[in-house]
Amino acid sequence: MMGAIVLLHRWLGIAFCLLFAMWFASGIVMHFVPFPSLTEAERFAGLAPVERAAAVMAVADAVTASGITDATRVRLIQRSDGPVYVVSGPSRVRAIHASDGSDASVEALDAALTIAQEHARQRELDPAHAAIIARADYDQWSVPNGFDRHRPLFRIALGDAAGTEVYVSSRTGEVVLDTTRWERRWNWVGSVVHWIYPTILRSNWAVWDQLVSTLSLVALIAAMLGAVLGVIRIRIRRGKISSPYRGWYALHHIIGLVSTVFVLTWIFSGWLSMDHGRLFSRGQLTAAEASVMNAAPDWRVAPSLDQQPLSTSSREVEWFAFNGNVFRRDRTDLVSQTLIKAGEPARDRQMEFLDGQGVLNLTARLVAGCDAVSDVADNDAYLARSSVPGAPVYRSRCGDLWFDIDGADGSILQRLDASRRAYRWAYSALHTLDVPALMAYPRLRDSLIVGLCALGLVFSVTGIVIGWRRLRATFAAKVA
Repeated sequence: MMGAIVLLHRWLGIAFCLLFAMWFASGIVMHFVPFPSLTEAERFAGLAPVERAAAVMAVADAVTASGITDATRVRLIQRSDGPVYVVSGPSRVRAIHASDGSDASVEALDAALTIAQEHARQRELDPAHAAIIARADYDQWSVPNGFDRHRPLFRIALGDAAGTEVYVSSRTGEVVLDTTRWERRWNWVGSVVHWIYPTILRSNWAVWDQLVSTLSLVALIAAMLGAVLGVIRIRIRRGKISSPYRGWYALHHIIGLVSTVFVLTWIFSGWLSMDHGRLFSRGQLTAAEASVMNAAPDWRVAPSLDQQPLSTSSREVEWFAFNGNVFRRDRTDLVSQTLIKAGEPARDRQMEFLDGQGVLNLTARLVAGCDAVSDVADNDAYLARSSVPGAPVYRSRCGDLWFDIDGADGSILQRLDASRRAYRWAYSALHTLDVPALMAYPRLRDSLIVGLCALGLVFSVTGIVIGWRRLRATFAAKVA
């Protein structure tokens, strides 16, 4: 039995030592340079004030023109070619010209380039040398599934000093992603290698998911075998713990003992990042819950909202359904908005955010047994933040099931059952030290993450040296 463990650990260690080193080194990079994305602040900064002319069609007519019969949200934005309605359903999104209801998807390269230039000017970037690079479904930075409803994407280089590149959706004509030269360079040695994320592999999600999950599991087994051997081979001499090995083997043994708990929990939690419902729940709505949340409203009540004046500084107007009602959401800046509820007297219909009673009424329709709604505190261990800074997040507890709902736009941020809450600790707390006590001291957390990953990297390097020597000796023996 012991001989089998030794052989398995030896050859699995040789096979995975480089992968371990890569994961620890790239983990340090990822902590400081996340995968490129367009933040809500960047997206909103790129919006131009909406021109609400008399010629703009009613939102109910825009929904009809879109052909999306299950539409739940409609946004009015200003593009370089005029105001556009973006109509969204559970699985589809479509852009409609607000003037006549015609299709507003983007096919021409020039149109995409103009949209990107206007977005850059709003953000005070320099688009003077902007140029189209490609129009494609996938590239290295646009592989996440969240972009599926926007493909193909136009990739446009602004030609500025930061090397900024923006991606324009062919479906809605919106900028949905940006990257800088600095982000791209660091991510090659960060997220791309850490997640084993080359475009050709990641564009096929099922294959990528199975491959990375399997590699992570085998790596975990190799680490567990090493931990068993490391403990068994401990020697006590004169009341002190020592190793029976010498040289690189002793170094590998000792550092392994020191880092065993971290290495095992980090590899285990890394494997859990690929769980996707295998062991824990995914936090997704059930079919019955989704039917309530995604129920299409009666858009014929929207005209009462259209009659309300629109601020000349509004950069985005959104109509959405919440608990059977239709709301209009006017956003003038990132942190300010106004909600207007259809069908209410003028004095009662306007508010800044949704209230807790409406959230409770909704969740009571999702599942029975919901208690009073509470605001989620900023230091809550399970907090998912609203896209609007300062907006309340409401938590409705329905027995063992929790729903966190964004007070800004009524969207469900999280569905937390007991399994999902356990996953939060098994993955986030162990893998990124995302615990309230450390989140309150970011520099301490940074130091711990860097220090522990550096320890893991040194441990991996000792394995690489030992593995290389073993392979060289084995090859030399066969040649002789």
